[in-house]
Amino acid sequence: MVAKGYAESQSLNRPPLFDDEDYNYWKTRMKFFLQGLDFQLWSIIEEGDILVTNERDKWTDEDKKKISLNSKAKSILCCALSKKEFNRISACKSIMEMWEKLRLTYEGTDKVKETRIDILVAQYERFQMQLGESITQMYSRFTDITNGLAGLGKTYDIGDMVRKILRSLPASWTPKVTAIEEANDLRRMSLGKLIGSLMAHEINMKRLGESSSKKKHNNAQRFLAKKKYQSGRRYFKKGKDFKRPEGKEVKKSEPICYECKKPGHIKAECPKLKIPEFKKKDSSKKFKRYKKKAMATAWNNESDLDSESSSSDEEEQKANLAFIASIDDKVRVWLTTRSIVVDLGLTARG
Repeated sequence: MVAKGYAESQSLNRPPLFDDEDYNYWKTRMKFFLQGLDFQLWSIIEEGDILVTNERDKWTDEDKKKISLNSKAKSILCCALSKKEFNRISACKSIMEMWEKLRLTYEGTDKVKETRIDILVAQYERFQMQLGESITQMYSRFTDITNGLAGLGKTYDIGDMVRKILRSLPASWTPKVTAIEEANDLRRMSLGKLIGSLMAHEINMKRLGESSSKKKHNNAQRFLAKKKYQSGRRYFKKGKDFKRPEGKEVKKSEPICYECKKPGHIKAECPKLKIPEFKKKDSSKKFKRYKKKAMATAWNNESDLDSESSSSDEEEQKANLAFIASIDDKVRVWLTTRSIVVDLGLTARG
């Protein structure tokens, strides 16, 4: 109902409607309306009805004009009140009495007025810009306090209000506050200029914040994409180079052989690589055994090497043929064995 009443009263020809809410707001608007319509109407409210000394049958045109102004002021005030408020002041005889009745009802006595002033002054002193609040919202709260104080007769200098707004800004605004203080005389700076400067800075801060947020978002996306690519590449290589054995799953801590692709050992311990080494060791043992046999034959036949040289040659050839058949590298071992036996035989002959 309040919103509807105010909406209906937004006209130069209609007084602002009062419906027992926000008296100070309505009182200020009503004052401006009456002064704009006829300044003498507001004088009637402040000073009382215009007196007419002549009797009714002797009224002059000037007297009638004065009486008409008194009635017009009452009519305008009554049109600005809801039915509830009209019933409150309907018994009053003059418009001055009507106005005072409304003031006492909503502002109270001087003691009540002082209490309300103290409350608003405390709000003014503790005033701070709230988290997530825009400059426009902050200034709206600020003007509610200062207008309430002004309606109760308490006012502040423009310079004091400018400094109060600057002190109410958060720490992130410190560079802007410093720039304003250095570039302006705060005692002569208007509130409109201050708020306009703060709103322009707010727009720039918002734009830079959006740009920074977008940049961080893009960097995060790039990082995640790179990490995903590297992870996929690693798993791709793992799936390509290594085949997971069937049966039990391979533990992550177990090594995988590069030779046989099986878990549980490394390439140096791979059984496939140990087989040639076994063959090599086996050949080496056979070589030593036949070497000893050849040496024993050479020493045992030292006395008759000359007469039995042909027999030694036959045994040497048999040993060499047997040894050659037991190893992989036949030519190298055969030559080595023959050389050793020949050297031993020459030594024995000498």
